[in-house]
Amino acid sequence: MNEPQNVNNYDGPVFNAPVSGAQFAWNNDTVTQNQQNNSTVAPGFAELAALVTDLLRQLPDAGLADRDREDAESAAREVLAEITRPEPPEEGRLRRALALLKGTLAPIATGVVAGTTVGAQEWARTAIEGLTSFV
Repeated sequence: MNEPQNVNNYDGPVFNAPVSGAQFAWNNDTVTQNQQNNSTVAPGFAELAALVTDLLRQLPDAGLADRDREDAESAAREVLAEITRPEPPEEGRLRRALALLKGTLAPIATGVVAGTTVGAQEWARTAIEGLTSFV
Protein backbone atom coordinates (compact mmCIF):
# COMPACT_ATOMS: atom_id res chain seq x y z
CA MET A 1 0.00 0.00 0.00
CA ASN A 2 1.26 3.53 -0.81
CA GLU A 3 1.99 6.01 1.93
CA PRO A 4 -0.19 9.13 1.69
CA GLN A 5 1.64 12.13 0.29
CA ASN A 6 1.95 15.22 2.46
CA VAL A 7 0.72 18.38 0.78
CA ASN A 8 1.48 21.71 2.45
CA ASN A 9 -0.70 24.68 1.62
CA TYR A 10 0.92 27.82 2.99
CA ASP A 11 -1.07 31.01 3.47
CA GLY A 12 2.02 33.22 3.54
CA PRO A 13 5.71 33.31 2.72
CA VAL A 14 7.88 30.37 3.70
CA PHE A 15 11.50 30.89 4.68
CA ASN A 16 13.99 28.08 4.60
CA ALA A 17 16.82 30.13 6.07
CA PRO A 18 17.19 32.83 8.73
CA VAL A 19 15.62 36.16 7.76
CA SER A 20 16.35 39.43 9.49
CA GLY A 21 15.07 42.96 8.92
CA ALA A 22 12.61 42.02 6.16
CA GLN A 23 9.09 43.40 5.84
CA PHE A 24 6.31 41.71 3.91
CA ALA A 25 2.77 42.62 3.01
CA TRP A 26 0.76 39.57 2.06
CA ASN A 27 -2.65 39.59 0.35
CA ASN A 28 -3.13 43.33 0.84
CA ASP A 29 -4.65 45.80 -1.59
CA THR A 30 -2.84 48.72 -0.01
CA VAL A 31 -0.24 48.77 2.69
CA THR A 32 2.01 51.26 4.43
CA GLN A 33 5.10 49.92 6.08
CA ASN A 34 7.71 51.72 8.11
CA GLN A 35 10.97 50.48 9.46
CA GLN A 36 13.33 52.20 11.84
CA ASN A 37 17.03 51.59 11.87
CA ASN A 38 18.11 52.54 15.36
CA SER A 39 21.78 52.02 14.67
CA THR A 40 24.17 53.83 16.92
CA VAL A 41 26.20 56.52 15.23
CA ALA A 42 29.94 56.36 15.87
CA PRO A 43 31.15 58.91 18.44
CA GLY A 44 31.87 62.25 16.80
CA PHE A 45 29.71 61.56 13.74
CA ALA A 46 26.21 62.50 14.97
CA GLU A 47 26.32 65.86 13.16
CA LEU A 48 27.36 64.17 9.91
CA ALA A 49 24.56 61.61 10.29
CA ALA A 50 22.01 64.41 10.75
CA LEU A 51 23.39 66.33 7.75
CA VAL A 52 23.35 63.29 5.45
CA THR A 53 19.89 62.20 6.63
CA ASP A 54 18.54 65.69 5.91
CA LEU A 55 20.31 65.71 2.56
CA LEU A 56 18.67 62.38 1.63
CA ARG A 57 15.27 63.83 2.52
CA GLN A 58 15.77 66.92 0.34
CA LEU A 59 17.59 65.27 -2.56
CA PRO A 60 14.50 64.36 -4.64
CA ASP A 61 13.64 68.07 -4.96
CA ALA A 62 17.18 69.13 -5.92
CA GLY A 63 16.69 68.89 -9.69
CA LEU A 64 19.21 66.15 -10.45
CA ALA A 65 18.72 63.69 -13.28
CA ASP A 66 17.52 60.29 -12.04
CA ARG A 67 20.91 58.64 -12.53
CA ASP A 68 22.76 61.41 -10.67
CA ARG A 69 20.17 61.42 -7.87
CA GLU A 70 20.55 57.64 -7.51
CA ASP A 71 24.35 58.05 -7.31
CA ALA A 72 23.96 60.73 -4.64
CA GLU A 73 21.51 58.59 -2.65
CA SER A 74 23.83 55.59 -2.88
CA ALA A 75 26.81 57.63 -1.67
CA ALA A 76 24.76 59.12 1.18
CA ARG A 77 23.62 55.66 2.28
CA GLU A 78 27.22 54.46 2.15
CA VAL A 79 28.23 57.33 4.45
CA LEU A 80 25.47 56.41 6.89
CA ALA A 81 26.36 52.72 6.74
CA GLU A 82 30.00 53.51 7.47
CA ILE A 83 29.30 55.70 10.49
CA THR A 84 26.72 53.34 12.01
CA ARG A 85 28.59 50.05 11.75
CA PRO A 86 29.78 48.35 14.96
CA GLU A 87 33.45 49.00 14.20
CA PRO A 88 34.92 52.51 14.00
CA PRO A 89 34.38 54.14 10.58
CA GLU A 90 37.03 53.30 8.01
CA GLU A 91 38.46 56.68 7.05
CA GLY A 92 39.22 55.82 3.40
CA ARG A 93 35.75 54.47 2.68
CA LEU A 94 34.11 57.41 4.40
CA ARG A 95 36.29 59.92 2.55
CA ARG A 96 35.49 58.31 -0.84
CA ALA A 97 31.73 58.24 -0.17
CA LEU A 98 31.78 61.88 0.94
CA ALA A 99 33.77 62.84 -2.18
CA LEU A 100 31.23 61.12 -4.41
CA LEU A 101 28.37 62.77 -2.59
CA LYS A 102 29.95 66.21 -2.90
CA GLY A 103 30.69 65.54 -6.57
CA THR A 104 27.05 64.76 -7.32
CA LEU A 105 25.96 67.97 -5.58
CA ALA A 106 28.52 70.18 -7.38
CA PRO A 107 26.47 70.64 -10.59
CA ILE A 108 23.56 71.93 -8.51
CA ALA A 109 25.78 74.26 -6.48
CA THR A 110 27.32 75.76 -9.62
CA GLY A 111 24.02 76.05 -11.49
CA VAL A 112 25.09 73.61 -14.23
CA VAL A 113 21.93 71.53 -13.78
CA ALA A 114 19.27 73.01 -16.05
CA GLY A 115 16.43 74.64 -14.15
CA THR A 116 18.28 74.76 -10.83
CA THR A 117 16.79 77.45 -8.63
CA VAL A 118 18.86 79.83 -6.54
CA GLY A 119 17.50 78.12 -3.42
CA ALA A 120 18.69 74.73 -4.66
CA GLN A 121 22.11 76.16 -5.50
CA GLU A 122 22.46 77.62 -2.01
CA TRP A 123 21.24 74.37 -0.45
CA ALA A 124 23.83 72.36 -2.41
CA ARG A 125 26.66 74.78 -1.55
CA THR A 126 25.75 74.60 2.14
CA ALA A 127 25.57 70.79 1.99
CA ILE A 128 28.99 70.58 0.28
CA GLU A 129 30.51 72.91 2.89
CA GLY A 130 29.00 70.82 5.68
CA LEU A 131 30.28 67.57 4.17
CA THR A 132 33.73 69.08 3.61
CA SER A 133 34.09 69.85 7.31
CA PHE A 134 34.10 66.10 8.03
CA VAL A 135 36.92 65.14 5.68
